[in-house]
Amino acid sequence: MGISRQAYYQRCQRERDEHQLATAVIERVQAIRLRQPRIGTRKLHSLLSQPLAQMGITVGRDRLFCILRQARLLVQAQRAYHKTTDSHHRFRRHPNLLKAGTDQVIPTGPEQVWVADIRYLPTRGKFVYLSLVTDAWSRKIVGYHVHGSLQTEAVSQALKMALRDRRGKAALIHHSDRGIQYCSTYYQEIHRRHGLVCSMTDGYDCYQNALAERVNGILKGEFLLNRPADLAQAAKMVAQSVRIYNQERPHTALKYKTPDAVHRASEGL
Repeated sequence: MGISRQAYYQRCQRERDEHQLATAVIERVQAIRLRQPRIGTRKLHSLLSQPLAQMGITVGRDRLFCILRQARLLVQAQRAYHKTTDSHHRFRRHPNLLKAGTDQVIPTGPEQVWVADIRYLPTRGKFVYLSLVTDAWSRKIVGYHVHGSLQTEAVSQALKMALRDRRGKAALIHHSDRGIQYCSTYYQEIHRRHGLVCSMTDGYDCYQNALAERVNGILKGEFLLNRPADLAQAAKMVAQSVRIYNQERPHTALKYKTPDAVHRASEGL
């Protein structure tokens, strides 16, 4: 057949080596996905590079894609959208301080800009809501709350959590959409007491609050995959997911560092 005995056995050995490599990679991918079920391949490559190198294994990003594709472990995109914002109300709307332009505010460190968002979470009964406050510099979730209604008092619990752990007293911008909860007198009074500067989208445009939407979507789309039984179970699942997101999940925008690591480094901790 025009193939030497030596070439045949070399090819068999290469196939065995490739199978062993793929098995080692898949085992580690599955271990990571026990805690981060929908983490993407690029982030997996960042997490796996050092452990595999210690084993004398080198796997490039394209090779990792190939291994996961053959094992049917690539994450498929999920798209879903549900409106939780009522922007038709009598309360004052504030200008968008993050909008591109000459006066645009761009954070250079933590606790300069916080972005807030609300998203619904389905349960086996009625659905509940998740409010988040995220630091725009470090992408760290600094406040969160799971609640059963869209009442302002419930939504504000996420901001109150963030303020309890706030370290500095410098000027801080709170950016959100124009939802009635954020514009309400109750929520704006929290801003006044803590010296926050309010910033809002120009209209109902999710792209003007893209970071908050993105972080909320990551939690729901990558971690909260199983439908909780009720509000109490949803709260426990969210608390665990936030810890993993902040402390274990690398971010592409943070050069594959975790939000908690970037936040602490920026604070000099």
